[in-house]
Amino acid sequence: MEQIGLDRLTGIIAFARSASLGSYTAAARSLGISPSAVSKSVQRLEERLGLSLFTRTTRSLTLTPEGRDLHERALRLLREAEAIEQAAVAARSEPAGTLKVTAPFPIGVHLLAPALPRFRERHPRLSVDLRLGDRFADIIEEGIDVAIRVGELADSRLISRRLAPHRLCAFASPAYLACRGTPRHPDDLIHHDCVNFRFQSTGQALRWPFRIGAKVVEITPDAGIVTDFSDAVAAALVAGGGIGISPTYVVARFVERGVLVPVLQEFSVERSAITALWPENRRGNPNVRAFLAFLGDVFRSPAPWDELLASPIRDEQGPGPLDAKPT
Repeated sequence: MEQIGLDRLTGIIAFARSASLGSYTAAARSLGISPSAVSKSVQRLEERLGLSLFTRTTRSLTLTPEGRDLHERALRLLREAEAIEQAAVAARSEPAGTLKVTAPFPIGVHLLAPALPRFRERHPRLSVDLRLGDRFADIIEEGIDVAIRVGELADSRLISRRLAPHRLCAFASPAYLACRGTPRHPDDLIHHDCVNFRFQSTGQALRWPFRIGAKVVEITPDAGIVTDFSDAVAAALVAGGGIGISPTYVVARFVERGVLVPVLQEFSVERSAITALWPENRRGNPNVRAFLAFLGDVFRSPAPWDELLASPIRDEQGPGPLDAKPT
């Protein structure tokens, strides 16, 4: 029997990821290589097999009948390889290697990235590959160890753990409110300048949820400023751009400094939950176990950013809730 070469295995991996994710670009992102490298690996595989595995257009890849059959076989091969790797990792007692984590931009920037140096102090042999974006990565296909997401997402292949509430509240600068007045009801927003967020993945504007009586209503205000980055929303609000809605953990430090204040707070809602997800086959993985334990420190209960909104703002010398650090 002819031995399979390393380059052929590389081609099978590149083909399987491209087929599962629908493009060379997405496959390259998950593998950490260039799209051209993925394309060349697949082309070499096709040449060796004498088959066309994809029907290609400028925007997408579609499996041929032969490609569909080979894709199923390739996935079985890769799942077995993954099982071998996870069994080897689970046999270790000390976390080591690389942990792949994915999260939305604001959670990654404001909550995870500042905490990672402390995590690595505890586990110096374990490096973290943190991937941020509002695209939902395919956790299984892209080899993600832990995903942090907003909302409860059902998938029989994944285990989930609720980390913290994901609260949205409206904010504005004191200077803006002094000039334009403070709204007392969501209906008053029609008389105000608004700053809104637009999702990069869908292009849709954020609908603002408010609890009015026993109901939660959602409105999309007529916004003078719209941006697809949550920190840009906060920056515009600090500069007096109007009223905007934001997760509490994004603007907590601005509130602590007194440059933003919550408005319509009695109408704010807990939109959903911040959730950790990881593949079932990583249940015994020491890297994953260590990171999940650390997330318990990062997402303490009650969350310090939510405590801040319920407590008086500190003076210039006194410590605020965000100054406390996990031990």
